[in-house]
Amino acid sequence: MDEGLAGLAAGYGFAEPAVGLGRAVKGEEVNTGFEVAVPLAMLNRHGLVAGATGTGKTKTVQGLAGRLSDAGVPCFVADMKGDVSGMAEPGEANDKVTARIEQLKAPWDPHPSPVELLTLSGDPAKGVPVRASVSEFGAPLLAKVLDLNDVQTSVLSLVFHYADSGGLLLVDLKDLREVLKFLGTDEGQKAVAELGGVAKPTLGVLLRKLVELEEQGVAGLFGEPAFDVNDLLRTDAAGKGMVTLLELADVADRPRVFSTFMMWLLAELFETLPEVGDLDKPKLVFFFDEAHLLFDGASKAFVEQVQRTVRLIRSKGVGVFFITQLPQDLPDEVLAQLGNRVQHALRAITPKDAAAIDKTVQTYPMTEVYDLDSALTSLGVGEAVVTVLSPAGVPTPVAWTRLYPPQSRMAPADPATIQAAIAGSAIHARYGQLVDPDSAYERLTARLHQAEADKPIPPPKAAPARDREPTRWSPAPKGGVDTHDLIQVGKMALRFMNTPAGREIQRSIFGVLKKRR
Repeated sequence: MDEGLAGLAAGYGFAEPAVGLGRAVKGEEVNTGFEVAVPLAMLNRHGLVAGATGTGKTKTVQGLAGRLSDAGVPCFVADMKGDVSGMAEPGEANDKVTARIEQLKAPWDPHPSPVELLTLSGDPAKGVPVRASVSEFGAPLLAKVLDLNDVQTSVLSLVFHYADSGGLLLVDLKDLREVLKFLGTDEGQKAVAELGGVAKPTLGVLLRKLVELEEQGVAGLFGEPAFDVNDLLRTDAAGKGMVTLLELADVADRPRVFSTFMMWLLAELFETLPEVGDLDKPKLVFFFDEAHLLFDGASKAFVEQVQRTVRLIRSKGVGVFFITQLPQDLPDEVLAQLGNRVQHALRAITPKDAAAIDKTVQTYPMTEVYDLDSALTSLGVGEAVVTVLSPAGVPTPVAWTRLYPPQSRMAPADPATIQAAIAGSAIHARYGQLVDPDSAYERLTARLHQAEADKPIPPPKAAPARDREPTRWSPAPKGGVDTHDLIQVGKMALRFMNTPAGREIQRSIFGVLKKRR
């Protein structure tokens, strides 16, 4: 056996409990004397699963989550296309799976994992609806969803501050919309004047952004009952960790929404869970798929918030794995926190791709066993370059690893299986029915109605002055003469007599009369 390949065994000879990933290989030579694994106690040091599309990232996550569940560790997995729902069914043997298991000399026991399905669509038929009140979601995350600039984000933070201090609970989007409309009135402008004031045009922009969000069909994300993150930490009756799958197929075309909502779940875990320090195994492992979407267009303040959460949440017993294509998709401050790395193949098609590979190589420990530049472009499907943190906190040697296949089904679960999982959920009934409590909308609407009721009754309007024109009398009886018409004819006759023609007629008439006299 190759000396370098044999020497890797010392780096992965853990005495502590660990989760197996696969076997170290070099070319077609496989070292079956040890397994490349990650210690359970170090899984709260966070990790990265990266690689080009089609290299096996999803199956790596599925296999790791399944083995963690078997070890009693609950997992949260974002399921972009519904593929991971296959964890609810046992794996199916085929020629490729059988050949790999025989090559790796690894036991393979196909079985399902206990699965809980969550949905952001608000449809209880697709899983447990995940909601958050607008107040709990907070201004920074909502600003990310609405794609606000720094000035607009500052105004939104002021609006949240006003609502909190005024006892106006922001539960859903109509609550926030009503507060924005109120602040645009004269009374609202006075209410926030001492806070620096809010420009009406900016309030108009925020209202339009809310309309855009509602038109995307995701208004149901905000409301009550809000999801309790403690429900992510459950185990089943056999002691297996519950695998909570967040189905994202319905909102896959709105990446800014679902990525930010997952960040809210992570932030809620940080705020809710107590400090526990280092544990023998994590309380939860959180797999953050399409992680690069979280940082697209993000402000510096937002990135700092994510960095702080990732750095400190490990003391709450939570490990986070970011799944993306390139390590460079993540900010350096976040990447520096990820000690466990599973790097699938990269593609060197353009000069930019080649530069990305060079940067990726620089983030791995030095190795004399492999040429990493060549390895990263030569990895097959289901293979990865792996380094993890040992129990001493030291990175293990880089190992070209042929990964174990998942023990659950590597395809979407049958609809009947999904419906059975939803029907058997222990928490579905708690979140299935939307609740609309007394909040900002109801209170501001009641205040407006009260103000209308308290307005003094205006005095009756004075009767309009009579026009100088004589009042038209009622029509004369049939066969009679209308006096008003006679008056009008008389006026016309007088006006005519003052004309030259009228005066000529007068002279003619009066001349005749004189002759007769």
